[in-house]
Amino acid sequence: MVKIFLNGCCGRMGKAIAGMCKGNPDFKVVAGCDVITSEELAFPVFQNPTECDVEFDAIVDFSNAKAVPMITEFAVASGKPFVCCTTALSDETVAEILEASKKIPVFKSANMSYGMNVLFELVRQATKALFPDSDIEIVEAHHNRKLDAPSGTALMIADVISEETNNQLRYVYDRHSESHAREKNELGISSIRGGNIIGEHEVMFISDEEIVKISHSARSRDVFAKGALTAAAFLVNKAPGYYSMQDIVAEAFK
Repeated sequence: MVKIFLNGCCGRMGKAIAGMCKGNPDFKVVAGCDVITSEELAFPVFQNPTECDVEFDAIVDFSNAKAVPMITEFAVASGKPFVCCTTALSDETVAEILEASKKIPVFKSANMSYGMNVLFELVRQATKALFPDSDIEIVEAHHNRKLDAPSGTALMIADVISEETNNQLRYVYDRHSESHAREKNELGISSIRGGNIIGEHEVMFISDEEIVKISHSARSRDVFAKGALTAAAFLVNKAPGYYSMQDIVAEAFK
C-alpha cells in the first residue's frame, strides 16, 4: 500500500483523490495539507506541511501555484517522491521543481490522464504517417468556467505535432482574424466553452480523400485523480529524477 500525503486535500481534485482511496487496498491518504482545515476528513489536515507527524510514502500535490514552492521544499526536506499536478506555474517555480528532481524523484505532467497521454503518442505516430498530405486541426471543449483558451492540453497536442513536423507549422487560433484560404503550414486550434464539459480534445488529419480523427473525452475528474495515484505508485523506489506520464506510457508502447 502506498501511503499518500495530499497537498490541497480540501480542493475539488483533492477530494476526488481522497474519495478514490477509500476502500482501495493499494492507496491510503494518511495526511493532508490545506489552508482550509474545517473539513471533516478521515485523516489529519495541516495548514503547514512541516507540521505533519505522520509517516507517508509519497506526496501528491493538487493545490494552486502559490502553494507549490512550499510543498516542493517540504518534499526535498522529507526526501519523499513528489507528484506535482498543479498547473499554471511560474518559470521560477518550475526551476525549483527541476532543481528538486536532482535530490528526489519528481513527477510532473500538465495532464494527469493516462488516456490523454496515450493520445499524445497516437498523434505523434499519425503525424509521421499523414503529414504533409493532411491538414491538421485541433478542437477542444471545456466547461464555461474555464478561464484560458486554448487549453493547456490542446497546446501540448500542438507541440507534439510541431515536434514531428520540424516546427514547420504556424498555430492559428480560431479563424476570425484570418481572411484567406488555409495555408499548408497552418495548424488550426479551436476552443469551445459551455456547460459542465470536463474536457474533450479531438485531432483531425484531413486530406482530400479521407479524414482521420483521434479524440479523448474525460467523463469524470476521477481520471485525473487516478493518474495522480498511478504516478505516486510509479515513483516509489525510483531514483531521483524528473518523470512524466510519458514515462509510464512509454512502457506500454514497448
